[in-house]
Amino acid sequence: MSLSRRNFVIATSVAAGGSMVLSACSSGGGGDTGGGSAASAKYSSVTIGTKDDSTGPAPEVTGAKKGGTIHALGPDDFSHLDPQRIYFAWNSTVGNLYIRCLTGYKIAPNGSMKLVGDLATDAGTMSDGGKTWTFTLKDGLKWEDGSELTVDDVRHGIERGFASFTTEGATYVQTWLTGSPDFRSIYKGPYGGKHLDSIVTDTAKKTITFHLKTPRGDLNWALAMHSYGAVPVRQDTKEKYDKDPVSCGPYRIKQHSVDKSMTLVRNTHWDPATDAIRTAYPDSFAFEFGPEALQATDRLIADSGTDQYAVMAYSGVPAERIQKVITTPDLKARTVDGLLTGLYYYAINCKRITDVRVRQALNYAWPLEQIRTIYGGPSAGDYATTILSPDIAGRVKYDIYGKLTKPQGDTAKAKALLKEAGKLGQKIVYTYPQGANDAYDKTKVVIANALKEAGFDPVVKPVESTSYYDQVQQIDNQFDVMWFGWSPDWPAAYTLIQPLFDGTTIANGANNVSQLNVSWVNAAIKTDAAITDVTKANAAWAALDKQIMQKEAPIIPETYQRRYYLYGAKVGGAEFDPLFSAFILYKLYAKA
Repeated sequence: MSLSRRNFVIATSVAAGGSMVLSACSSGGGGDTGGGSAASAKYSSVTIGTKDDSTGPAPEVTGAKKGGTIHALGPDDFSHLDPQRIYFAWNSTVGNLYIRCLTGYKIAPNGSMKLVGDLATDAGTMSDGGKTWTFTLKDGLKWEDGSELTVDDVRHGIERGFASFTTEGATYVQTWLTGSPDFRSIYKGPYGGKHLDSIVTDTAKKTITFHLKTPRGDLNWALAMHSYGAVPVRQDTKEKYDKDPVSCGPYRIKQHSVDKSMTLVRNTHWDPATDAIRTAYPDSFAFEFGPEALQATDRLIADSGTDQYAVMAYSGVPAERIQKVITTPDLKARTVDGLLTGLYYYAINCKRITDVRVRQALNYAWPLEQIRTIYGGPSAGDYATTILSPDIAGRVKYDIYGKLTKPQGDTAKAKALLKEAGKLGQKIVYTYPQGANDAYDKTKVVIANALKEAGFDPVVKPVESTSYYDQVQQIDNQFDVMWFGWSPDWPAAYTLIQPLFDGTTIANGANNVSQLNVSWVNAAIKTDAAITDVTKANAAWAALDKQIMQKEAPIIPETYQRRYYLYGAKVGGAEFDPLFSAFILYKLYAKA
């Protein structure tokens, strides 16, 4: 949902070490073990809901009561509040309170999820083999000033994604509507007075129809991303909208002191009868920016004052406190945890490391066991061996490089491959985001030692975390192996494989950091993306996953990680959000 949902890609402050640990019940085996909350939802169990499922109000949370304030402690402010500039889980977590899209996810207490109509009456109607999609808006939708939310506002939000100032958002739908990844050369947004011919609205019927250049059986999934949220035509302030967006959800932004705090209060014009997803129990949400994971954890352990009504927002329980939290009954009872939907990995720069045998040798040599030990051991997650994470429907487990049997690395096999390739002594420039987490400064040592033992000449060049992604996402960067991560934008393998390995997407700032550009992979991605039969598509993507790792080895999978959160004693309705790896804010309530 950056990482993407760039949540993996951008969220360096939670990536590794103790901030991503899970409960001790995980076996830490091979990526298919459970652990975590009994109600943890899985992407692979998501279904498409009916019109009845899409009809509000949302199901009541057992024991919930209205009133009070929920406090949220987070290390950083939200980087963007403008829907079209949101492609990061932390932003999406708060976006759920004031942004609504045509579709969205209805999450049940038992962890099951359904894609339902949010602004739309249902999850959409597909025709013309997947090239045409139609949605009808619900009655009674309003903005925070009481004005009607129309199909033109929905279209406006999508057309804004073409503007020059909304480059941080998702680009799937723009590409599908124009048939080109260079979509801004075809349409520059709605500010010149022109609309996209491929989007047709009927105000009287309250319908919006999308005419895609290529068949897409998953447009309704993509439209659940906040990047495609509605924006009122008459209140669009362009770049300034990022500071003061207009709400159509249950809450509106009342106050925002950058890097310090933000308060949301009730949107009195939100009608719960129109919303099958969200409840709205607290009178307000108060975000406090600055507390790091350890500080926030200690405050919630102490559980005094307003912290009794607080939750850990975004950063999880760190390694220093995990044993205390999971072995103290009162604290363990005040936690939620869940599996992240994506993958942490190391991208191999295929533009610089052109011999596949060298890339395969890196996979054999990589010391996953030593790295995970630094992260916190089995409680930090499961070893990764595939591109697709265990939560992706159709994913097939494999272990080409023997990481489950030799997680410490097989340096002898790696050295033999290097010798065969005539590359003994090959220099490898390794980088990671310095300052993002102390664990990286420790893992660099075990990584360098393993590479030396395997016959490489490692050179470690860390990059300061605030500019890390800007540098590694440059096509002329001087790195051979780069720490990275990614999670799916919706429950489909396409959103893991296409952004990372489609050679046609290579560009400065793009997410194909490996710069893999192989004709057979590009062709397979294009072919698989056009399969509208879900079962056939799942099988095709699973096969491609293994083929990419076997034939090209463009990455070194690291871990499938979990996050573990603590909350105050007077917080009710706490559930782990499988989409954004945080609390489901709209289900929380303040206890008396």
